Amino acid sequence: MIKTILIATDFSLESLEILKKVLKNKSEQNDGTRFNILFVSGYDMGDSIRDLLFTSKSSILGKIRSEEFCDAYSIINNKYPNLINKITCDIFTGSFQRTFNTYMEVMKIDEAYFATSKSKRLAKNQFEITNYLKKNKFVQPQEVVTQAPDFAPEKGRLAEVFL
Repeated sequence: MIKTILIATDFSLESLEILKKVLKNKSEQNDGTRFNILFVSGYDMGDSIRDLLFTSKSSILGKIRSEEFCDAYSIINNKYPNLINKITCDIFTGSFQRTFNTYMEVMKIDEAYFATSKSKRLAKNQFEITNYLKKNKFVQPQEVVTQAPDFAPEKGRLAEVFL
């Protein structure tokens, strides 16, 4: 069976801590389920006709998602090949709860997770979807406690994935 997990993210390495904890928990359950992982962040497209016509999701993701983030989730993907079916990054561009509920329904989300701490690394026009997630009518989101270690030899680097 394949289930879809939504993870609210800001596309920083710290937000991958949620994925690591969820997959560790799922690997302990060992029930044979595979997961499609969907990282989602909010993005305000603005009102400019030019921006709306000539901006694509891939160009926005190219601006707000770092290369280190992609490398790090590839490492996690390689660590849990029996659990992960695919990992996808997306942006939510709506501004109403009803729109978010429709997004959740269309993407067929089975589980949702978000971090306890507020994001400190939001790019321009990016916003957190945590409030939308808490009020959605399809799944009960789960809060994951994430703490960065006080001392990390390579803080903010790919090495954090291995801690």
